[in-house]
Amino acid sequence: MVPTLSRSAHAAMLSAAHRAAPYEACGILLGTAAHIRTAAPTANVAADPTRHFEIDPAALVATHRAARDGSGPQVIGYFHSHPNGLARPSATDQTSAARDGRVWAIVANDAITCWRDGADGFEPLSYRVVEG
Repeated sequence: MVPTLSRSAHAAMLSAAHRAAPYEACGILLGTAAHIRTAAPTANVAADPTRHFEIDPAALVATHRAARDGSGPQVIGYFHSHPNGLARPSATDQTSAARDGRVWAIVANDAITCWRDGADGFEPLSYRVVEG
């Protein structure tokens, strides 16, 4: 199944990457397994945000808690940018991945690629941008 990505989520990731440069932007992808509705930017609290990202733990915990108790959308995955790199998982991304099946979207040079964080590593994931 090719998941869909809302036009607003697509725009939010590109905007977050532009605003954060030269630092890495990051955030949380929300929706359903078939449709990413929202890309919610968060603070990057990494020690070196020019080369790494770390989603603000307080935002991450609050988002997961809201999803669990039904008051918020489901966490589908995460996004971050590679301001001076390629729109594919880096060696650092490979080592920090949880292998939990979530989607990782990577923004670089005005392109967004999506990847499934699978048991055997990242697998490219096709998507379509749609309204809503």
